[in-house]
Amino acid sequence: MPNLLKRVSTAAATTVTAMVMVAGTAHAALSPAQLATVTDDYSFNKSLSQFESIRNSRPYADQLDWSSDACSWSPDKPLGFNFAPACHRHDFGYRNNKKQGRWNADKKLRIDNKFKSDMYSICGGNIICKGTAEIYYAAVRKWGT
Repeated sequence: MPNLLKRVSTAAATTVTAMVMVAGTAHAALSPAQLATVTDDYSFNKSLSQFESIRNSRPYADQLDWSSDACSWSPDKPLGFNFAPACHRHDFGYRNNKKQGRWNADKKLRIDNKFKSDMYSICGGNIICKGTAEIYYAAVRKWGT
């Protein structure tokens, strides 16, 4: 009987561990100042691949808006270049700064400029891709809200 109890306890512990790993790491609620710092860090300081990795784990999901419609009405992969990650970060910046009451023209410009930088990083040295990125950038500058 002790072996059965030990196996049941081990199985239960394994199940709980798996549930915690699937649910992600729990995070304590952030203060408004901490939330602003985290939002700006994810928006401006992380590489695009780091941002996408963070986005996949959705930390602070009860406080941060991780939703995205990718590149909205524009193709996510124009000419085969995948701009979706850049669009995800762009949506994150817009949505969370608005949610936090920190939205203004300067913040919009900074987020839009990061969007352009992200698209350029996706393009590498491809001039046609960069031309497409310029069109996407011009669209968010004019119509992004």
